[in-house]
Amino acid sequence: MHRDGINRRTILAASTAVAAAMILPRGAQAQSSAGALPARGEFVIRGANVLTMDATLGDLASGDVHVRNGAIVAVGQNIAAPGAEVIDGRGMICMPGLVDTHWHHWTNIFRPLVRNDVGSLGYFPVTAKFGPHYQPVDSYRSVRLGLAEALSAGITTTHNWSHNTRSPAHADAEIKAMQDVGMRGRFAYGTALGVGNDQPMDLADLARVKREGLPGDGMITLGICSRNVGNDPNPTRGTVTIEMAKREWGGARELGLPITLHTSGPRVTKLLDDAGLLGRNVQFVHPLNTTPEDRAIMAAKGVSYSISPIGESRRPVSAGVIQLGELLEAGVRASLSIDHVTTYNCDLFVGMRLLYSQNLHRLGGKVRVTTKRLVELSTIDGARDLGIADKVGSLAPGKRADLILVRTTDINIAPVGDPYDAIVFLAQPNNVDTVVVDGRILRRKNQFTALDHAKVLQEAAETIAALRGRAG
Repeated sequence: MHRDGINRRTILAASTAVAAAMILPRGAQAQSSAGALPARGEFVIRGANVLTMDATLGDLASGDVHVRNGAIVAVGQNIAAPGAEVIDGRGMICMPGLVDTHWHHWTNIFRPLVRNDVGSLGYFPVTAKFGPHYQPVDSYRSVRLGLAEALSAGITTTHNWSHNTRSPAHADAEIKAMQDVGMRGRFAYGTALGVGNDQPMDLADLARVKREGLPGDGMITLGICSRNVGNDPNPTRGTVTIEMAKREWGGARELGLPITLHTSGPRVTKLLDDAGLLGRNVQFVHPLNTTPEDRAIMAAKGVSYSISPIGESRRPVSAGVIQLGELLEAGVRASLSIDHVTTYNCDLFVGMRLLYSQNLHRLGGKVRVTTKRLVELSTIDGARDLGIADKVGSLAPGKRADLILVRTTDINIAPVGDPYDAIVFLAQPNNVDTVVVDGRILRRKNQFTALDHAKVLQEAAETIAALRGRAG
């Protein structure tokens, strides 16, 4: 459990404290409960074990990182930084912030409702039941709850996969939550649950968001999350024809936006390729059943794959196995993601650990995946997947300062030998001491610097009670 205690038990306790009949006003709008974000000042981290994830700079067993006005000024040893605040990095690993490339943040508040071992209360039935009852304030609070947990677990960038964008106000609410928390990421505009597969997504509002709905600082970018394409066994998420996909994807591409979709059902790679829809602006999610032909097409067309190790490892063998080794061997770009946090917590450290063990168990030494390679997948490769590797994903002068400090003196991780082994095999979210996003110190000594933790939990509980009432 994180020191801040954002987990199923905390939410259940908070829910109990709120009257079950508390229903938010129908016209309620999403409101910020975050304090003012910290200023982008000047500081230097000294004496840390620096993992730059930059091929030129390499790693420093004892190094400094100098940050000014949100940008990395220098990385090295004994950096002169007169007047800068000094952050003691001794006994810590300093590394780029973790990058999540697929997370359904609108579902974050469902922890008290979803049961992994009860079919009727599983993720899909619960989200299908409650999703149509969402008001913008619910979307805001659910996204904010997940972003708080993301920060506490060392994630500085997230791909908000919003496949229940019910209205323009819902889209604005989710983007506002990302902005208020100070998170970097992409908002993937989707189609609301319950919309007929013969109805297109709201391309007009997508254009509005691109034109006027994003913050001007470039912290949040825009894309679309497509419904599944072809014949898929999961009708609760929508499945559209190739013709509809061409219409929606075409609308996104006219706006210069990237596209993402789930592909863990029947094979769709060749179907999409034959239709001329694949390219470097396409991200697939859940690589469980690809063939050598699929992987060759993806590598040739530059399609990336987001892997959600924790959720995917729970699926039956009949659904397919996680194919990290095969993807890397074929030259397919890959990254890591959380997916959702209804029946497990946000932990990319566990994600890396699972992938290492699963790859070794399945393929032995055929495709060697080192711990450093897994950290790359969780940082610089995630940034590449989201098209922001020129800004973040590694620690180098000129890049934006998205970084974390991981304590190596905690009992679960000390003493440290190889730092990459420590991150992959031993680290936990609670070891993340400091989180910096775009030069803003959003967490320090395991505490939020601006976000009102208690209020985030209280308002999440209020939304759960309200949704219960609306959904009957």
